[in-house]
Amino acid sequence: MYRAPVEEIAFTLKAVCGLEDVQAAKPHADLSEDLIDAILSEAGKFAAEEIAPLNSVADSHGTTLKNGEVTTAPGWRDLYRRWIEGGWNGLSAPEETGGQALPQMLSAAAMEMWNSGSMAFAIGPTLTMGAIEAIEKHASVALKATYLEKLTSGEWMGTMNLTEPQAGSDLSALRARAEPQGDGTYRIFGQKIFITYGEHDLTDNIVHLVLARLPDAPAGTRGISLFLVPKFLVNEDGSLGARNDVWCNGVEHKLGIHGSPTCTMIYGDKGGAVGWLVGEENKGLACMFTMMNNARLAVGIQGLGVAERATQEAQAYALERKQGRVPGQTGEGMIAIAHHPDIKRSLLGMRSRTQVARAICYSCAHAIDMAATAEDPQQKAFWSERAGFLTPIAKAISTDFGVEVASIGVQIHGGMGYVEETGVAQHLRDARIAPIYEGTNGIQAIDLVARKLPLSGGDHVRGFIGELRDIARQVMQSNRPEFGNTAERLAQAIDDFEEATEWMLQAQAEGRTDDVLAGATPYLRMAGLTYGGILLAKGALKSGLENRAARTQRTVMARSFALTLLCDVAGIKQDVLGSADSILAFDPEVVAS
Repeated sequence: MYRAPVEEIAFTLKAVCGLEDVQAAKPHADLSEDLIDAILSEAGKFAAEEIAPLNSVADSHGTTLKNGEVTTAPGWRDLYRRWIEGGWNGLSAPEETGGQALPQMLSAAAMEMWNSGSMAFAIGPTLTMGAIEAIEKHASVALKATYLEKLTSGEWMGTMNLTEPQAGSDLSALRARAEPQGDGTYRIFGQKIFITYGEHDLTDNIVHLVLARLPDAPAGTRGISLFLVPKFLVNEDGSLGARNDVWCNGVEHKLGIHGSPTCTMIYGDKGGAVGWLVGEENKGLACMFTMMNNARLAVGIQGLGVAERATQEAQAYALERKQGRVPGQTGEGMIAIAHHPDIKRSLLGMRSRTQVARAICYSCAHAIDMAATAEDPQQKAFWSERAGFLTPIAKAISTDFGVEVASIGVQIHGGMGYVEETGVAQHLRDARIAPIYEGTNGIQAIDLVARKLPLSGGDHVRGFIGELRDIARQVMQSNRPEFGNTAERLAQAIDDFEEATEWMLQAQAEGRTDDVLAGATPYLRMAGLTYGGILLAKGALKSGLENRAARTQRTVMARSFALTLLCDVAGIKQDVLGSADSILAFDPEVVAS
């Protein structure tokens, strides 16, 4: 049974990731400690009591498609109704459309708990939140007036339609087309695949955001426009009108997240789906990236949410399951496997990875909030760069950790973990999609090294490394013996990360693009591990004496992470600096005999 870790979430937000900075900004001046605690408590309660019990039901039942209509799992519609009645859909949406305009940090914390409850459920509202942001920032006044309020309330849901059979990560190959009608509308034709919640029975209307090409559009990504295409057209009085020419043609049978309908959508089989331009012609990708950047952090939070639930269930099982004895044990009988050193290692590794994912995701949300509220142009630019820099790290390291933690959870359960009845295999199946969608983790690594490292001529990442050194220095100066040699390990990892960073920047300056790309994925791993080790240490430093047990466990996590996972950074540095030649020499068309 899932229990929302509200106290640890609140501590991470406040003590580690800088929520007080966001509270100090004018838009959030009324955000009191009592309100924060109430939101977290209620979100945790909803996740544990309402969402979590239906997770396995949806996994076993899945979704069904009949005559172009999708039916979700038993209980799913009632759960969604309670969701919107609770006002959860509009946490960070603008107040003028019925939202609560709360910081992204609080939205991220709530998302973690909802994803722990059920990743398959939470991804639907997550996409709606992204659609709200894209429409609010880029759509016309008329489209905003028609759609934003009902999307914010959750009465309608939104989707993101990018992928086509021939165009996955490379959107330049998109073929969906849009034909202007001369009255401000367009007719949309084409096929989209892997559309999450593209069709379902949770809401009366579904608002699709669709990438397509105009007849005279330039080739490549410079010729992509974004269109709003509703399932049902909307009358002038806001009521639903005729069914639009957009249909679900299939639902994928997936490894995991079975409760989430992943649809193939057909536009224009009966004359063309009616759509409206969002933003400017041929500038659709920039508009969609508003939604995609939101989604990338949200997917990182999915990895975190699954990791937390897998960790809780593994720990509960390990404390209950009795097998074997340990040296020096007195008395008869077997002991709980949680007391075996190897299982302790596994549980501690699960917990530390989960906390790293939490701290990095919340730090990314903090940067987004600071960029949104900063009044000084230089501060706004700084925090925008920080949010951009942290987004690929948060997405990739958290989803990788989600898979790793879920896999360790299966291992701790032994043979019982490999059978579906215990439910822990579902976490591994669910988690595996997160490193793939919303831009694979390889693409996140490319984004980091090709676009984010060069920000401000490389000075932003250099400043980031300086911040890491400051925290490592604080650990050293704390003179707390329980840290052991954590400070030294942190300092060495930062040195290695800095060396790899300067190598990356130099290689880019010299035009050695292939060398940079060959080392992109291990470099991102370095960044995540180093930053994660620092954030764990910061949490241990900030943990007060009023809760000695929590302080001790946070220190144990920081020390263990520094002695185990953080020591990988030195080896990864050699991968980044020295493996490009052998990787680039590999010919995948040659089969060794």
